[in-house]
Amino acid sequence: MRIRTSVGIATAIILGCGLFLAVYYGMVRGSRAPEEPSRSEAGNLGPTVIPPDAKAMTNPYPFGAEKLPAAQDHWVAHCSLCHGLDGSGDGMIGRNLHPKPPDMRGAPTQELSDGELYYLISNGVRYSGMPAWGNEDSSEDIWDLVSFIRRLPHLSPEELKLLEQKAAGGETPG
Repeated sequence: MRIRTSVGIATAIILGCGLFLAVYYGMVRGSRAPEEPSRSEAGNLGPTVIPPDAKAMTNPYPFGAEKLPAAQDHWVAHCSLCHGLDGSGDGMIGRNLHPKPPDMRGAPTQELSDGELYYLISNGVRYSGMPAWGNEDSSEDIWDLVSFIRRLPHLSPEELKLLEQKAAGGETPG
């Protein structure tokens, strides 16, 4: 009987201390967005699960020069605020998000299949700033955006300047 009581008291003390620390930590640290998420917060994000059938999807729309201007406009209007005009993840909003948007030019993104990119754009990423665009954009527009994302690592200075002009609302040649 004594052991049970001692274990119960010890458990209550440990739980009480844990609750106190959680409340104290929250009051002192708060939930300020500029800080990187703690290990426990980041752990709550969990991996993004992409269904196997989405991974195997292929782009049904051929992407040619005639589609490039619309894909660029789409990128500037929907993606660049977070991902940056160049895809670096350093857009005006993205630089202040936690977790940060990925560098779309880097291997972790470029190694995803077209279907995986399509799935992420269409369905968003839970517990991040990435919205689901599938109800707003057409399937073809999303596939064209996937094709444009493939171009990001290879943007020329001229293409980047064109994106900057589009973002500024300026006239673009062509």
